[in-house]
Amino acid sequence: MEAVIDYEYLRGSQNEVIVKELSIVAKNVLHTFHFRSPYTMHPHGSAENGLNLDDGIIPYNQLKTALTESVAGYAHLYSYGFAKCTFLAELIGRPVLNLEDFGCPTQRELRPGYSCVLPCHHFNDISCATRNAHSFYKWLKYHFQTKSYVKCPKVMTRHSAMFVSAV
Repeated sequence: MEAVIDYEYLRGSQNEVIVKELSIVAKNVLHTFHFRSPYTMHPHGSAENGLNLDDGIIPYNQLKTALTESVAGYAHLYSYGFAKCTFLAELIGRPVLNLEDFGCPTQRELRPGYSCVLPCHHFNDISCATRNAHSFYKWLKYHFQTKSYVKCPKVMTRHSAMFVSAV
């Protein structure tokens, strides 16, 4: 089984990535986590994802545990973009495959099939980890399905038929 992971982040005081929203989507599964800031600093937000540093309910030190336990049952993990795949792989100690390597379009090119419940994510121009992960998962399933149906025989064979006349 496969799962798609996406996250939205803010930059910290040392310009490090601070994950604010993390979403994991698989068959009939949707996990979304919202993390608090790892330390106290001047609150700021992002116009790109609508999140604020003050947002979140889960302590930041639970990021690795929440992610590791949520993806434990999945053989293959996917995310979009080299930086996200590298960050996630280092965090959980497992490979995370890049959807770009399979020809997946960007989240802006995919039609979202899921509406986020956060008030700041009701606008289409706002990047949402839940909506992105859901769109990427739908694309991945479509990609797998179309690749499995395109199975041609290795050797072209000629078929012959013998007809019997009963006149």
